[in-house]
Amino acid sequence: MKRFAVIGLGNFGFHAAKALFEDGNEVAAIDTDKARVQAVDPYATEAIVMDATDKEALKSLGMEEMDAVIVSTGTRISNSILICLYLQEIGVRKILAKAIDDDHGKILKRVGATQIIHPERDMALRVSRGLCRPNVLDFIPLSDEYDLVQVGPPREFIGKSLRDLNLRAKYNVHIIAIKELVPENFILVPPPGFLIKDSDILIMLGKSEDISRIKALK
Repeated sequence: MKRFAVIGLGNFGFHAAKALFEDGNEVAAIDTDKARVQAVDPYATEAIVMDATDKEALKSLGMEEMDAVIVSTGTRISNSILICLYLQEIGVRKILAKAIDDDHGKILKRVGATQIIHPERDMALRVSRGLCRPNVLDFIPLSDEYDLVQVGPPREFIGKSLRDLNLRAKYNVHIIAIKELVPENFILVPPPGFLIKDSDILIMLGKSEDISRIKALK
C-alpha cells in the first residue's frame, strides 16, 4: 500500500484522490473549502480542511513520508508555487503539480515540482488521437517522435507470426507485449513464433510516423 496526498479538491483533485483511494492506497485529501473536503471524505483515508500554504501545517502531516503529492489548486498560481516550494523543502520525493499554462509549469518545475500536469491539453491530445487513429486504443507519448500505443491488429497481420511479420525491419516498430483477450492473458516480450489473432491487442513502441503507417493498414 502506498501513501499519497492530494492538495486542492476541484474536479481534477477530487477524481485523483478518489481513484488513488479506490486502488487501495492511503490518501490524504486537503482543501481550504469545507464542502469539498466533506464531498471527498468517503474516498480518502483522511479528509482535511487546511491551508496548504502554511508550511508548518504541511510538516505536521508527515508529507516527506508520502510516495507522491499532487498539487491541484486551480487558478491560484501563487498558492501552487508556494506549496510546491514548501513540499520540496520538507523533502517530498515526488511532486506532481497541475499547471494552467507553460509559464506556470516552468515556475512549478523551478520550485520543486517533479512532474507537470496539463489535464486539458493531455485529454485533448488523447481525444484527437482517438479520432484520427481509430484503431489506436490508447497511447503514451514518450517524446515528440516516439509513442507507446495499444492497437488492434490490421487484417493482414491476423494468422501470421511475429517472425513472419518482421515489423522491426518493415516498419521500424517493436511489439513489446501482447494482451490476449480470449482467453485473457498478458505476454511481455512475446516469442517470434506467436501467432496474431483478431482478438489480440498489440502494445507497440515506435516513431509516430511509423506507427501511423501500420494504422493505415486495413
